[in-house]
Amino acid sequence: MADPGTVKDTSEPKGVARIKPEFLDPDHIPHLAEDCLSQADKDKFASGSANNGATEVDENGKESGQNSGGLSDKPAFKRLSKAEKKKLRGQNKARPPPFKVDREQILCHTLVDIVEGETPAPCNNARCFSIHDIKAFMAIRPPDIGTTCYNFEVRGRCPRGINCRFGSGHITENGFNKINEDVWKKFSSRSSPPTLNALTKDLQVSLRKRLYDFSKSEKILEVSKTQSKGSKRTCEGEIKKEAPKLEAVAGVTGCDGSTKKVEDSPSSEVNNVSEKIGPVLDDDTIKLKPAEKKTIDWRGKLIMSPLTTVGNLPFRRICKEYGVDVTCGEMAMASSLLQGLNQEWALVKRHESEDIFGVQICGNNPYTMTKSAQVLQENIEVDFIDINMGCPIDLVYQEGAGSGLMHREKVLQSIIDSMNKVMTIPLTVKTRAGIVTGKNIAHNFMPYFRDLGASLVTVHGRSREQRYTRLADWDYIDECAKIAHPVPLFGNGDIMSYEDYKHVIDTYKNISGVMIGRGALIKPWIFTEIKEQRLWDISSRERLDIMKKYVNYGLEHWGSDTKGVESTRRFLLEWISFLHRYIPVGILECPPQKINDRPPVFKGRDELETLMASPNCAHWIQISEMLLGKVPEGFNFLPKHKANSWK
Repeated sequence: MADPGTVKDTSEPKGVARIKPEFLDPDHIPHLAEDCLSQADKDKFASGSANNGATEVDENGKESGQNSGGLSDKPAFKRLSKAEKKKLRGQNKARPPPFKVDREQILCHTLVDIVEGETPAPCNNARCFSIHDIKAFMAIRPPDIGTTCYNFEVRGRCPRGINCRFGSGHITENGFNKINEDVWKKFSSRSSPPTLNALTKDLQVSLRKRLYDFSKSEKILEVSKTQSKGSKRTCEGEIKKEAPKLEAVAGVTGCDGSTKKVEDSPSSEVNNVSEKIGPVLDDDTIKLKPAEKKTIDWRGKLIMSPLTTVGNLPFRRICKEYGVDVTCGEMAMASSLLQGLNQEWALVKRHESEDIFGVQICGNNPYTMTKSAQVLQENIEVDFIDINMGCPIDLVYQEGAGSGLMHREKVLQSIIDSMNKVMTIPLTVKTRAGIVTGKNIAHNFMPYFRDLGASLVTVHGRSREQRYTRLADWDYIDECAKIAHPVPLFGNGDIMSYEDYKHVIDTYKNISGVMIGRGALIKPWIFTEIKEQRLWDISSRERLDIMKKYVNYGLEHWGSDTKGVESTRRFLLEWISFLHRYIPVGILECPPQKINDRPPVFKGRDELETLMASPNCAHWIQISEMLLGKVPEGFNFLPKHKANSWK
């Protein structure tokens, strides 16, 4: 906190982090990284007119005297016209996968993990395009990236066998896989694998052929549907048939919310009126007994947000090591789970270190949401299920899911009620403040969450329209918490340090805790900072060690063959798109860093720190090559934001 007697320096514009002068790089000249452009953007520049207003400069910052809209071998633009800047605004939509593995260049899975003396199983796939000759594969096998295989070290037997890109330590000259007997015996004797919740073939077949027994969900949904229709008819009947009588009875509130005048009449007459209104329901004959709910004590817990794409299992393992209490998988679409899609079920996998783990599902109707909740609870290890009411993606919103549920109160009520009845584990909800900026509506839903049995509510203090612009509205989150009481409510938004966390906890007394998303992506050690109540000036070498650990976890999760290596690289690059935003404590004039502040171009305390701070995608790839070797021919990673194509 600044001394009250000092005058606050306002020379820096709002939203700009203040860097110590000795670390500033005022001579930096931005230039394009051609490899980080989409083909559409390359075409834009190639077809640009010669007089587009951009002045090309050489490596020393001197004008070359050539104005061109095209791309050169070392493109660099000192001054950019407005038209030029507009070409690289916004996001790269529908990004293609960075790399596709040629199936004809890999060994068939039946021959991959064969120990000398074992007989391989026959390949029964008539359409298998992989190599089926071990000697032929060994002749074209790509060179190893490294000499130490992480999977072999922790398991004693690498499941990727001779396809492994780190296989020199466990592959014989004849193409057989080696086993470390002691380590393998210990690993194989475990009661459960380190990664849980794998989709079994039997479950996948039953879902795809619609053979799974959803009678429990269907029974609950039928009751909910009957009650909904009965409530509607009751309301219509009261208005249409009994309006004259209700008008003569003061203190009785009609369906339209108006209060009518009282007239002296026997109470039995009024009771008889209400008894005759509405249909005869069979709720009493099929009434479900409330299941005994498991509970979670949320108080004081640090929760990591469900993070699409970047909140994968290897990243969650990193966060667990730095002190997060509760983790949640990436958003999974309910309809895709019911179809048994591998890529969707991969999102619900759980590592053994995640002691409190939840799954977040997204859908637009009670039928898919309730059935998804049932199949998840019955087949995987999960501690709670979260309803996504905050996803701002256009495709999801337009389908009435995610933040689109905020427009559909009746559907939302039915979803919460039905899911809560089918589940014996806690149900949680994550929502945004509203849809449109300046029109917060989340407080309207708090009574539903409270009365229908939600175990926890999380409010992201921004609207769908805002996305991540402007600051989160914690005053509004606190108001929502007051309405939701006694259900615990956690706030989400802008927590970047222990100071931010302490300010929220000390200021907003109705809020039970915080959920951290971007702050964890930028600095996963934030959980350690909060628990130890300190600011950690972490070194570049320590940050590189974190990335090394992430790579090892990625190779264990996605595999150490070429496909697994490039999947790990892809998700590492997605993570670095957040990691690079971290500003080291030692170069800030006024730490801690604020989440929406952007620094001027600066140099780090060493070359590695400077490289890690680069917002350019080409430098991110350079970091990945330090950990996973050179990118293969044909690799092309497009950053989510076009601005990251500038060096």
